[in-house]
Amino acid sequence: MRETAKQLTNETMKKDKEGNTKITTKDIVGVGMFAAVLAVLSQISIPMPSGVPITLQTFAVALAGVVLAWKLGTASVLVYILLGAVGVPVFAGFTGGAQALVNYTGGFIWGFLGMALLCGIGVQMKNKIAGILLGTAGLAVCHLFGTIQFMVVMKMGLVESFLLASAPYLIKDVISVVLGFVVGGQIRTRLLKAGLL
Repeated sequence: MRETAKQLTNETMKKDKEGNTKITTKDIVGVGMFAAVLAVLSQISIPMPSGVPITLQTFAVALAGVVLAWKLGTASVLVYILLGAVGVPVFAGFTGGAQALVNYTGGFIWGFLGMALLCGIGVQMKNKIAGILLGTAGLAVCHLFGTIQFMVVMKMGLVESFLLASAPYLIKDVISVVLGFVVGGQIRTRLLKAGLL
């Protein structure tokens, strides 16, 4: 466990000559690019009776975490959320504004932060199956946030909220996380070989 933590720190923290953490142009481009990917894939949306649409957001979040690792992947999701919060129509259905973060689907958006973080940690693990399981745990965090906020806003019970807002999407979302690791792992490997990460 200590070795994994040391590896995470070494791979994600760049230091300048004085020992200060620095942000590179490549970091900024990567974060912006994956915030844009998340915004685009959020628009591929199928409305559902519960009001929670089927989107490719979970795939995009997993992809960002896997390609950029935990620090930059989480930063790209945070940029996406901040863009949406100030009114840029980046959320599903070309919506934006702070109200989207506090309505009945907003918990899923907040949960993307935990999902990107755990997918990013998972990709750096030596055991790939354990990494995917950690990414799936991130998906569970996302669904937990989403279900709880849905329950509070809609004034429903926990089980009813889970059955409406989470359960119908679980299989698609687990497949999205696995595909995020497969596709993202390939992209990450190529970007690392090219010196772009």
